Amino acid sequence: MSKEQAAGEGTPPAVELRGITKRFPGVVANHDIDITVGAGTVHAVVGENGAGKSTLMKTLYGLHRPDEGEILIGGERAVLGSPADAIRYGVGMVHQHFMLADNLTVLENTVLGAEARHGIGSGARARVRALSDQYGLNVRPDVLVEELGVGDRQRVEILKVLYRGARIVILDEPTAVLVPQEVDELFANLRELKREGLTVIFISHKLDEVLRVADTITVIRRGTTVGTVDPAATTARELASLMVGGALPVPELRESTVTDETVLELDGLRVEAADGRPVVDGVSLRIRRGEIVGIAGVEGNGQAELIEAVMGIRPAAAGRVLLRGTDVTGRSTREIREAGVGFIPEDRHRQGLLLEAPLWENRILGHQRERPNAKGVRIDAAGARADTRRIVGAYDVRTPGIDVLADALSGGNQQKLIVGREMSGDPAVLLAAHPTRGVDVGAQAAIWDHLREARAAGLAVLLVSADLDELIGMSDTLKVILRGRLVADADPATVTPEQLGSAMTGASGPNGENGTAGTDAGEGPEGPEGAADRSDADGTDASAGTADRSGPDDADAPDDKDDRAGSDGAAGTADPDGPAGGADSGSGQGSEPGNGGAR
Repeated sequence: MSKEQAAGEGTPPAVELRGITKRFPGVVANHDIDITVGAGTVHAVVGENGAGKSTLMKTLYGLHRPDEGEILIGGERAVLGSPADAIRYGVGMVHQHFMLADNLTVLENTVLGAEARHGIGSGARARVRALSDQYGLNVRPDVLVEELGVGDRQRVEILKVLYRGARIVILDEPTAVLVPQEVDELFANLRELKREGLTVIFISHKLDEVLRVADTITVIRRGTTVGTVDPAATTARELASLMVGGALPVPELRESTVTDETVLELDGLRVEAADGRPVVDGVSLRIRRGEIVGIAGVEGNGQAELIEAVMGIRPAAAGRVLLRGTDVTGRSTREIREAGVGFIPEDRHRQGLLLEAPLWENRILGHQRERPNAKGVRIDAAGARADTRRIVGAYDVRTPGIDVLADALSGGNQQKLIVGREMSGDPAVLLAAHPTRGVDVGAQAAIWDHLREARAAGLAVLLVSADLDELIGMSDTLKVILRGRLVADADPATVTPEQLGSAMTGASGPNGENGTAGTDAGEGPEGPEGAADRSDADGTDASAGTADRSGPDDADAPDDKDDRAGSDGAAGTADPDGPAGGADSGSGQGSEPGNGGAR
């Protein structure tokens, strides 16, 4: 008897999805899906990009109406025409992209839209405190959301769902932006929810985490269920095989390609918030030809602002940005792009794509004056269309054609299109913010392969990622950022994700020593010997000891519009200080009030 069967003995399942089919123009997102979720269990749903996971969960949450099949909740047939219907049945959903207003308190965010339940005063406050204590969420009702880290923000999202009376909680990629310590805290919260009799549906790509927390795992492949397994009787490798028909990819750099030629240099770079507070404080580093420099940090510690300053999206208050010895500080984003810098933004919806435009037009974004997209001053539609077909083939962008709107692709396929676009044209430098966020294990491996090939050809890469295994495995040089300063260097050949996560929070150094916040990492080692051959270190491969994992997010076609704000930023022309929540290139300024939501 499985854990789920035992948990549900004598009671109807919390959720039954029977023969669910959902079609969109040119796409069958779900086909004859059957899933049974036991009451009081954690049920994981895994699958590759475009497999249909997010579409299925949005159907359960009332965002989509199924074309065929039925939904039973607690043994009762449910017709869900909207999220309000789902909430009435006790179903709540925590989206991967947090839906919180930075300039409101935790209490105000929780009550917003549910004022009729407990009012907006003492009754609401008492209910928030009671739920926080009951489920071990440790939220502070009067703190502004802008002051919270990502782990705390996620707990607020869970609290919002519970406040609305949910007994079934859907979590979409909940660990995508968390460091290992925050993942442990989340899993403790999930166990508390389960102890209180709630049911959790957990959507993830990170197979090692799924195996840790789930009672039952359902695998979806190409829109239909291919198996339901007991975590105690399977492995991450077997799950990966069910998902994509192959082995789990491992991020690793087998040999050093680092030269002594500096391509990108930052010299004392300082970036300030609107109130004059430094969000990037005196950062100096060099990236050499054939080198990947990884930046590890809890989101909101300045890594996004650092990349935006290099890209010309944000102004530098002090310091210099030098590209192949030329000072490009203060140049426009277009000029920096044309000088040979590619940019994979952290938020593909707001900075990387025009969601209501076809794929071939998205290929042009940010590269409007370059071949094959242009002939002289005119757009070359034929050239752009031909190159889009090349990218779709080379990067395995799963789409019926290049005239499909970007909006119709799953989140992972959108990301692959962006990576292909930014890797085109032989850039000298690539600024890569979470390049594999939202892609499945197969696409993740392909992106790593493309990065390795470009690195071997001389590309210099600045890599920011919330996936610590990716940072460790794909970096020649690894630095830790905390409160806008580079505070420590880590050796990718020896550091563990746990040590790196601890250094990111300032609890200890990357090698386990106490305290990093007062340590200046400086510019790191001089010359190519600073990045030793990854197959050295006493014969230990750089990837040894890293956990099995896969990429984060999946937002199957079409994504719901609630977590989007448009995407003007790919062209690099918008005002980085634009209105809150707008489609500006400077979005994602998580530490500032009213700047478009949490990271």
